[in-house]
Amino acid sequence: MSFKWYLHKQAMMFGAAPRRPSNEEETDAARELKKHQKTPEETQIRKEKIAHELEYPVVNRKWKYARWLSIMIINAMFIVSFSWDVQLVEGAMTASRFLGFHMADPTAALQVTLAYKDLMLNLLIGTVTVIIVWWFFGGRAFCSWACPYHLLAEWAESIHLALAKRGWVKDHPFHRGMRVVLWVLFMALAYLTSYTVFEYINPVGIVSRALIYGPTLALMWVAFLLSFEIFFSRRFWCRYACPMGLTYGVLGTAAPVQIKYELDKCVHEGECRTVCLVPHVLDITKMGYAQDAEEYIAPDCTRCGLCVDACPQGALSFSLRGLDKMI
Repeated sequence: MSFKWYLHKQAMMFGAAPRRPSNEEETDAARELKKHQKTPEETQIRKEKIAHELEYPVVNRKWKYARWLSIMIINAMFIVSFSWDVQLVEGAMTASRFLGFHMADPTAALQVTLAYKDLMLNLLIGTVTVIIVWWFFGGRAFCSWACPYHLLAEWAESIHLALAKRGWVKDHPFHRGMRVVLWVLFMALAYLTSYTVFEYINPVGIVSRALIYGPTLALMWVAFLLSFEIFFSRRFWCRYACPMGLTYGVLGTAAPVQIKYELDKCVHEGECRTVCLVPHVLDITKMGYAQDAEEYIAPDCTRCGLCVDACPQGALSFSLRGLDKMI
């Protein structure tokens, strides 16, 4: 991968638009494959495969249900530990102790450090622990495999799609750079006000605390966000607003666990982009957009596996970067 293309993938995480690779970024292997795919014979084969997929769609929800189970188990540990005083996991999603080990969400930890103008040892230990875990799996894997709000937003998204199919609602996208602006804003507010302002509106923490300690009026804010996503902007919080998602994306830039794309298997029908939670990372699956014959999805990827489930050709798969061991 050329350094320029690598920087482009990082820039996409901060709001840059996807683009085709330039001639100097494109590898010889990718160039030859693209030429081959455009021949009349291969074009006809691709059309036949797409037609067959449309007529006999393959429904696979393996990774989807695995994620749902993961989110439920992780959050259930908090509930059980508090309700029955098991002391397995103490605290909530933004800050906790697991079997005595401190765990701290990096975004929340940075806010606390800026607010108090002091770096606390326990907070540092907890943050480093969490960074190591989510660096391995890919930072935004936290969003799709652990975040309780993510599960609610995914259910809200299914309602939005059902309403959109009937023409009752329409998606209104925002610029993804807004997430960067909000990240900077909330960090500045923490420093200037000495309060972790973001945590008052952070739906991840609100939902997590409501599950563990009981509901509060703060859930009205969560209900508003979900309604906004159902009726106006699909997956608004996760795609355009959440500072936590940006932090985890940066942490997982060079994660071992990745989604790998294989150009020679792709028929470019676009089903993967339709189901993707962050579809800009899958623009490389469009005809002519791949930089290499094999490459890894951009770091904003949540590793949700929906694209893997949606691709009957096997062009997308989980892999361990550098080892290429299929999971």
